[in-house]
Amino acid sequence: MEAVYVIYNLLLALALLASAPYWLVRLLRQGKYREGVWNRLGMLPPHLRSLAAAGKPVIWVHAVSVGEILAVAGLIEEMRKRFAGYAIAISTTTGTGYKLAGGRFGAENVFFFPLDLSFAVQRYMRLLRPKLVVLAETEFWPNFLRIARRSGAAVAVVNARISDRSYPRYRKFRSLLRVVLRSVDCFLAQTEEDARRLAGIGAEPGRIQIAGNLKFDAAAPAAKPEAGQLLARLQEISAGPIAVVGSTVEGEEQMLMATLRAILERHPRALVILAPRHKERFDAVAGLLGNFGIAFTRRSYPEWPRNVNSGSILLLDTIGELASIYGLAYVAFVGGSLVPRGGHNILEPAAFGIPILVGPHTENFRDIVQKFVVGGGVLVVRDQHELQSALLRLLADPVERKQLGERALGVLKANQGATGRTLAELEKLLAGRTN
Repeated sequence: MEAVYVIYNLLLALALLASAPYWLVRLLRQGKYREGVWNRLGMLPPHLRSLAAAGKPVIWVHAVSVGEILAVAGLIEEMRKRFAGYAIAISTTTGTGYKLAGGRFGAENVFFFPLDLSFAVQRYMRLLRPKLVVLAETEFWPNFLRIARRSGAAVAVVNARISDRSYPRYRKFRSLLRVVLRSVDCFLAQTEEDARRLAGIGAEPGRIQIAGNLKFDAAAPAAKPEAGQLLARLQEISAGPIAVVGSTVEGEEQMLMATLRAILERHPRALVILAPRHKERFDAVAGLLGNFGIAFTRRSYPEWPRNVNSGSILLLDTIGELASIYGLAYVAFVGGSLVPRGGHNILEPAAFGIPILVGPHTENFRDIVQKFVVGGGVLVVRDQHELQSALLRLLADPVERKQLGERALGVLKANQGATGRTLAELEKLLAGRTN
């Protein structure tokens, strides 16, 4: 057993040494890589010391990035109510995740997750001394899990899933993972397939339960204060239908240009909201729209309220507003799915009862999309030509739009309840550590 960690730490040290020049260049060139770098290396942030000094026992929740934080946000809110005697510290890995978590749960409770280096992990573990560690989805860091278990904390993996892409890789290291996963007390899987895969990579079957997908429990998001002006302005000018094309990725917008133009030609008073997934690509997408001669306004420009009108494109080059914008849509296409990128979350438009379209590549959300396919709550198109045809048809047919949106909302509601089941299991783990 010890040999597994010796080998892992040796390989980790070699990997860090070999990649050091690459990361040094990234740190110098891109600010996002400098965020929290010293905290990741074990330098404890002062606000975390204050949290630890408050005297409450701690629950440590880790969610890698925005998607995972949104998935467990409702769970954290319920934990704060049910476990009121505990402080809940939330770690994340990305800068965008850090900002989102800080905005929702208070910056004083949020910190960057340390690198899986024993000395860095131990510093955080000695400070927080958590009674319970909750990991979202699939965060199997060997040193972290081992040190958490040795510290006396109960360890749970919630909303656990093993993707199609990850499963074959995990299987190759099953003998090593079996040792690592012994440090986890409870796996709460999203589906039966995820439970089977967890057992297939070495988790003890007796520690695996099916709790469902927490993302189904996320309510339709309230508009953020900074999005209020946008929503009000869009409602003012919505003389025609509003189509939202969200979470698009590289290679996808080029395929969509003809579709955007066709919508505006067929519906001259329509407004199309285009929201690329990654902020690093906002300028490139703006350039693409310009090259195709499509009139557009950038949300980030101060003059946008005067310039956005029916019969045009609004480029949503901001972070955190797309989810609430779905509530205004007549129809929504969720991107990352026309090209082989695995798709993105369709639950946000579903929560508003909006008709949803996706492309053929939805592997990252295979179980969610399948439930909607079975329930008739999503249209899956094969390519951009089918997408264009379906969008134009739906924009012209209010009856079909209403039926598809109602079915989407019905599928969402039928699959809720994971938060309650997850809370019940976490409560048992805490009781076992306090008795």
